[in-house]
Amino acid sequence: MRFGLALVVFLAAFAAEAAKQSAVPNRFGAIAYHRASQSWGMSYDAARARDADVAALRQCGNRECEVIHKFKNGCAALVEGPKAAVTASGATRDEAETKALKRCGAGCKPIAWGCTR
Repeated sequence: MRFGLALVVFLAAFAAEAAKQSAVPNRFGAIAYHRASQSWGMSYDAARARDADVAALRQCGNRECEVIHKFKNGCAALVEGPKAAVTASGATRDEAETKALKRCGAGCKPIAWGCTR
């Protein structure tokens, strides 16, 4: 009987936590970039992915900027190196920057980052 009661309590707590998590709305972000001009724009906490794209492009400020990275419910980073610009997502700023720097290689430096939370 104790096991059955414990199981019911566990399942009720699990269901309550799942409901709480699903009640949290998704948040979107984007990075726009134009390498030749070194222009960049970052958006975060947008209610829709399209809104995040538009905000990043506006912030970038160069007509030739393009959205090069989109993210949801997390963080993203943009790093620049001698050969290319690289982006990555992660649960935290550190994770996103570390991933991007690792992919980019030697001589790369962080340019921008943003988190939706």
